[in-house]
Amino acid sequence: MTIKQRFNRRSFLGAATAVAGGLLLPSTRVAGARKRENTGSYPATNNFWYRMPPAIPYIDNQRGNKSFGFSENTIFLSEDNSHTWPHRASFPDARNITFSHIFENGNILFGTRTGLYLSTDNLGSYNEITMKYPDGSDYLPHTPRDPNLPGWYFMTLDGVNSWKIDGKEMLVWGNYCNVVGGHSPINIYYSNDNGLTVKIAYSFGQNPYRKYADASGNLLGDPENPVFCRHVHSVSYNPVENAFYACTGDGDYPTGYECHWLRGTYDAANDSWDWNVIVSDRLNSRYKSGGINFVDGKVYWISDANGPEPHDRGLFRCDPADIPNPDRHTMLFNPRYECGIMTIQDNMILAGQIAVASPFNLGIIFSPDLGKTWVEDDLKDYGLRTPVRINKMNDEGWFRFDLRTGWIDRAEAMFLKPR
Repeated sequence: MTIKQRFNRRSFLGAATAVAGGLLLPSTRVAGARKRENTGSYPATNNFWYRMPPAIPYIDNQRGNKSFGFSENTIFLSEDNSHTWPHRASFPDARNITFSHIFENGNILFGTRTGLYLSTDNLGSYNEITMKYPDGSDYLPHTPRDPNLPGWYFMTLDGVNSWKIDGKEMLVWGNYCNVVGGHSPINIYYSNDNGLTVKIAYSFGQNPYRKYADASGNLLGDPENPVFCRHVHSVSYNPVENAFYACTGDGDYPTGYECHWLRGTYDAANDSWDWNVIVSDRLNSRYKSGGINFVDGKVYWISDANGPEPHDRGLFRCDPADIPNPDRHTMLFNPRYECGIMTIQDNMILAGQIAVASPFNLGIIFSPDLGKTWVEDDLKDYGLRTPVRINKMNDEGWFRFDLRTGWIDRAEAMFLKPR
């Protein structure tokens, strides 16, 4: 393997100013009606096939046979696993879409940098959604210091954001923000009515060190909450406990850390939340992490540890009650470099290397048997790319995920199918 020059991920992001105001879309490879190819015609490793779809529309999410995508000023919906796009609508701010979710009932919720929109009729129409505080009052985006940098309110690193709870779909996610695009408050959001209303499940406090502020100089965040961070890395649900878990990043400060694990429970009868911090630790620990997943009551996650050596890295598993106790964790795999993205489906674990923090061009970590055996592949075809937002497999068996240049700037979408 050729070892490329390494870059500090945080320095790399700080220099990525070309797309700070918005998300640049690829301008080549236009999708149209195409012949469906045999799987054997796609490039493959010993473990999976992979392919990159046409750039327009950018395929942002999938569920079952449906896919949601966008171009510079149009949004698209496919009902045949991203092969054709019969539903579309004009949306002038499409290039700034940072989040989307397809509900089981067909509703589509999508977010730009500061706005949320819902379509209930296959993109025949859409309406803007006003976020709500827990008491039902309006939660409005702040006035930014620079109107071209309003912040990312809805971007998430996870590709699985909803779960069926007592017969209802519950969408819960946290925003990965304050990296590019301006500053925003850090929140966990939820919807229990297929996107008709979106509320705040948890608001992090005002960060006294980073000093994220609005145009008037007011610090962003909940002034009553002493728990502060930079952004949310992952939110997941454990059906065995009927509880949600979240982890955050990134830094260490004299009076506290930004890397926290939280446990939250939702009271559906009262539409209320109870959250508690269960552990906080340094940025070079396993608690600076992402990719939280639950299988048979066990919690799995992958470490994003960096900063001062030694780094406490690995892909871990434990009982949820043992999260604060490292001596009770089982390391299933050591990817050696900082990683923050992972999903598990049908006992298959799929994770990715961070391009600017490893010698991989496009590093894929895969286990077909819930961590008993492991493979790593470097898909060198695409240059320095980091997989994020891994969606569950569609009806044809393909995972979909974003490829990001470096770490966070959108490049392409990609599909991967286990062999």
